[in-house]
Amino acid sequence: MRDRMLAGEPYIADDPELAHDSARAQALTHRLNQMDPTDGEGRRALLTELLGGFGEGSDLRPPFRCDYGYQTVIGARVFANFGLVSLDVAAVTIGDDVQMGPYVQLLTATHPVAAGPRRDKWEAARPITVGDNVWLGGGVIVCPGVTIGANTVVGAGAVVVRDLPADVVAVGNPARVVRAVEP
Repeated sequence: MRDRMLAGEPYIADDPELAHDSARAQALTHRLNQMDPTDGEGRRALLTELLGGFGEGSDLRPPFRCDYGYQTVIGARVFANFGLVSLDVAAVTIGDDVQMGPYVQLLTATHPVAAGPRRDKWEAARPITVGDNVWLGGGVIVCPGVTIGANTVVGAGAVVVRDLPADVVAVGNPARVVRAVEP
């Protein structure tokens, strides 16, 4: 099932191989979330082990949650405040110099609307890409398949359901562009 999930195809969520991968991520995030907050080196080492990539000079404040970890890649000089959730069933790619307020959610998982497949635990996912120098305000939710262009600012509490271009400010639910970013 892992191959199906990684290929972006529907998969069974409680497959034993995926359950093993998820248990690994849960154990590592538990350790991360219990660490001494002044242990920056230890946090960096753990995040490097957990994630698919963790860029130089980046900081992720616990608590942090993810499905698998290896599907999340964080660029250089990224700051993620408390409570980041990366449901990384599909790839979550975060560019360089990104800032995220508290309790941002990056949600790649999708579920069937039809009752039967949902009851049978079929799922799928679509990747999320956050461009360089993006600022996601506190409580922003980014939905499956969304790309946010470079230099874009997303206001606190926004729900991003569609791609956002580069160099704009977007707010609301659903998020909508309200103006260009000032140079």
